[in-house]
Amino acid sequence: MTADTPPEATEKPEPESHENSGVNRRHLLLGGAFCAAAGVAFAREPQPVAPLVKKSVFEELIPKNVGTWEFETSSGLVLPPPDALSDRLYDNLVTRIYSSEQDPAMMFLAAYSNTQDGVLQVHRPEICYPAGGYELTPTRPIVVDNGLGGKINANVFTASGRGRTEHVLYWTRIGDFFPLAWSDQRIAVIRANLQGIIPDGVLVRISTVMTEMDEALPHMSKFAAQLNQNMNAQGRALLSGVTA
Repeated sequence: MTADTPPEATEKPEPESHENSGVNRRHLLLGGAFCAAAGVAFAREPQPVAPLVKKSVFEELIPKNVGTWEFETSSGLVLPPPDALSDRLYDNLVTRIYSSEQDPAMMFLAAYSNTQDGVLQVHRPEICYPAGGYELTPTRPIVVDNGLGGKINANVFTASGRGRTEHVLYWTRIGDFFPLAWSDQRIAVIRANLQGIIPDGVLVRISTVMTEMDEALPHMSKFAAQLNQNMNAQGRALLSGVTA
């Protein structure tokens, strides 16, 4: 190497810029925040609050005698079409026809599940009746007496088909709510989930074959009231939300 040749330069690593170190700190902070949020979400994951009810127990909760009506048979009701989903919707399903010498026969259905998680929710009758070949009048909300000094928010409609006219009164309970529409039902589940719980749910359906709704409704309302009067405390709580 001659005197005119400069000595070989030695490369030195550049110090980490303030910008890069800031990015790394932001990554660490964001990662920590995400981990904390995931932990909180896991800790607050909704949990079922209603225990399973054995089918035999649920069956016994529904009285064989309701006022002047007596249990006659379990067949002959309009049901949802059988499929894989409907088989998973309910833990318990009771269907009955009650007859009376003083009042028209009543068809009764109670479908209960201890978990309503937004994926599987109670079938509303407006689904199963058209599937059975019936045409429906518009559903309208009513309030019925629960037989114990309280009220139940319910719906009524008329189903026509198969040579008969069937008038239907029903209500759904999701946790502490009685939603009147499918959208209300979804909101009830979401509200419960935000409180960290998975609510239970029930569909109670009462129907009769008569000419006019105005004639049928007093009989169906009477059956609903006397149903609660003839059930024990557990049955009233499950079907009608009555806790007193």
